[in-house]
Amino acid sequence: MSEDGGKAGNRIGDGDFSRPRRFGGAKTQSRIEAVQFMSLSLIILAVCIAGPMLYSFVASFFSANLRNPGLGEFVGLDNYVNSFKSPYFRASMGVTALFTVLVVVLEFIVGFAIALLLNRKVRGKNIFFSIIIIPMLISPIAVGLTWRLLLHPKLGIVNYALGLLGLPARAWLGSAKYALGTVIFVDIWQQVPYMVLVLMAGLVSLPSEPYEAASIDGASRWQTFFRLTLPMMLPNILVALLLRTINALKTYDLIYVLTKGGPGTSTEMISYHIYKRAFTYLDIGSASAMSYLLMAIVMPLSYVFFKLSKNKMN
Repeated sequence: MSEDGGKAGNRIGDGDFSRPRRFGGAKTQSRIEAVQFMSLSLIILAVCIAGPMLYSFVASFFSANLRNPGLGEFVGLDNYVNSFKSPYFRASMGVTALFTVLVVVLEFIVGFAIALLLNRKVRGKNIFFSIIIIPMLISPIAVGLTWRLLLHPKLGIVNYALGLLGLPARAWLGSAKYALGTVIFVDIWQQVPYMVLVLMAGLVSLPSEPYEAASIDGASRWQTFFRLTLPMMLPNILVALLLRTINALKTYDLIYVLTKGGPGTSTEMISYHIYKRAFTYLDIGSASAMSYLLMAIVMPLSYVFFKLSKNKMN
């Protein structure tokens, strides 16, 4: 018996020594491995994002100019104060605010209406859905170039169609009366599919039990929409509004391709104004200060949306 017991003990001992030991536990080991895998990406992000942000923040307190090497003279908060005093900066902020409110509200209304229609059992829904997301897949530069050709005063198909209807041609991008509205229309055309995707994802994930109970209770479609669909969709709605608001506030590419801020400054948004300040007037200090003023607007707005979304989800 002692011999069998010794053999058993040896087998147990062999099993214990054959197992690899991990110090710190499985969770600690997995976290270390995750950091090792991400380290290169984090270093690249730090160099490409944190480096320029730090430089621009420092430059906002100096009279930095691309004509002269170095940061120039220390001016403190003068760049920030002068930005607020500048009528062009205030005008660009007004254009940006108007553009952002109109595009976000209209894109949400149109996108939500289309998402509600696509959420029903309709023949050819998949084909229609595939067609409607095409504008979102095109780059803003390509969209701007396409619409600039379509809206050309003499060669564009839009004015040609108006002529066939007996209506006068219009300078859609060359008139201060129509330019901003035209840019808003082009942005809505491209970004509505994004709203449709986000809101459709929320509608598909809604539970069916509340709707069955509402149908048994005799609730109308409007009552079901306002008392069930809208409250349950609120987190998705807030996320969609937040992301579109941030993107609308920093719109640059459409403005650059379609109007370059003109006619005059009628479509000059804050992002394009900052670009002109930095690379046309070469005033890096003022442009950096304006960039951080824009960030000071976007960050609290993001925080408010985040808190509202979190509260509604809870």
